[in-house]
Amino acid sequence: MAGAVAVYRRLAVAGGKRRPPVRAVDRNLPMVVAAVTAEAEGVVSLRLVPAAGGLLPRWRPGAHLDLGLPSGLVRQYSLCGDPGDRTHYRIAVRRIGEASAEAHALREGTKITVRGPRNAFPFVASGRYQFIAGGIGITPILPMVRAAAAAGADWRLVYTGRDLASMPFLGELAGPGRVWIRPDTEYGIPASGAELLDGAPPGAPVYACGPVPMLTGIRLDAALEGHPVFFERFSTPPIVGGRPYRVELRRSGVTVDVPPDRSTLDVLRETVPGIAYSCRQGFCGTCEVPAVTGGAVRICVDRGDVALDL
Repeated sequence: MAGAVAVYRRLAVAGGKRRPPVRAVDRNLPMVVAAVTAEAEGVVSLRLVPAAGGLLPRWRPGAHLDLGLPSGLVRQYSLCGDPGDRTHYRIAVRRIGEASAEAHALREGTKITVRGPRNAFPFVASGRYQFIAGGIGITPILPMVRAAAAAGADWRLVYTGRDLASMPFLGELAGPGRVWIRPDTEYGIPASGAELLDGAPPGAPVYACGPVPMLTGIRLDAALEGHPVFFERFSTPPIVGGRPYRVELRRSGVTVDVPPDRSTLDVLRETVPGIAYSCRQGFCGTCEVPAVTGGAVRICVDRGDVALDL
């Protein structure tokens, strides 16, 4: 047995020597802005085509792109076009803050780079669905609705927003008896979780995207009614039950205190100008910083005493 093991090891080593070196995969996609279209008040869609022509990587409903902006900022935007059309990607951006203002300033012919598509909001096959979108949260939901309709599923969509003028893609929604457009201005107050779930097919999975208060209400009421909930938020998740901790910046020789209601990223932005971050939700990896003891810390969401290689 020992002899056989020795022979196997020699063969494995010899085979490894003949194996070509592993090359890093470049997942950057050079793109060109083909069209900028106003979709609602403060919302534009960007039609992106491959700079070198050809077909783009496939994607499924719920996927997003990492959009690299000319300033170096990177932000995530949901794909809201047709997954079957690989000649271009479409995203939509509501103007809120520095990065979105830069995205709004892009013009036809501008060259940019994207990464992806990646999917942190996967769409699972089912015979029935309840879709809920709040404002710009319609972007990942729109391809899901189309897929559900094409599959002949029993589905329903509730689309809520501040007012009709601020709600993009209203003209692309169809389905008599299946789509409820609910602007807050017509009802005086935002919808509750129970109201958004009213009339949902029994046991249907709920796919929701929108502001944090809306998602919180949906999750609580959906649990009571036996609906599994899948959601994507487009703002920083709230810190619940946070405790203070310390972060040592080993190379800088500085130690900072992080209060219970703030993230490491929030505090480090005051100490390390220009520190990289993007989604602020923990999944993109842009903000990962090496820890002195090994591994990496996602400073937007990871909490606790740590020494960072900064």
